[in-house]
Amino acid sequence: MATTQTRGHTTRRSPPNRGRAAARRRRSLLAIVGVGVLVAAVVVALPLARKAVNDLGLPLSYQDVIRQQAAAKHLDPALIAAVIYAETKFDPSTSSAGAEGLMQILPQTAEYLAHRSGATTFTTADLATPQVNIAYGSYYLRYLLDQYRGDTTLALAAYNGGEANVDRWVAVARSRGRSLRIVDIPFPETRAYVARVLAARAAYRHTYASQLGYG
Repeated sequence: MATTQTRGHTTRRSPPNRGRAAARRRRSLLAIVGVGVLVAAVVVALPLARKAVNDLGLPLSYQDVIRQQAAAKHLDPALIAAVIYAETKFDPSTSSAGAEGLMQILPQTAEYLAHRSGATTFTTADLATPQVNIAYGSYYLRYLLDQYRGDTTLALAAYNGGEANVDRWVAVARSRGRSLRIVDIPFPETRAYVARVLAARAAYRHTYASQLGYG
């Protein structure tokens, strides 16, 4: 064993190979412990992560209100949820055009619907209340479906692009001997909107069947 002289004292020094081997063993032990902690954390966090991803990717809130309005207005609850998803993803804000709430209803549209439905106490400030907003949005969906004889594509196109535009597009399509298809919608935003809502409706039916009252 090597020795070192220091001011009259003799100290023993471990051989270099033995010191390096001990250091390697300590590093290996720490690595094993670290991996174990990481695995445990992943096991615990994975269900929470899956839920978070699902909530961010396809959120759902106010399902009781959606079911109630769907029953009252004879609508598919997944369609209401899909429109909310396409409009705000359940995180409402006022648009640059002034549309408000979860279903992005313009104040003038809401006033027309309030007058048509016989409501006497409605104010545009009520659109910030989720229950009121969903009620008016559902009423508007029912109105548009009735206007277009149950054609969901036309109703959704009108919800986004306006009735006047849809009426014009329908007239052009009919002059060519066919009905208006999604691919025929000239506004790219409205075309994408209709496709997004229809895809989201199918996803909500599958993902939230029990919450939306399908089973």
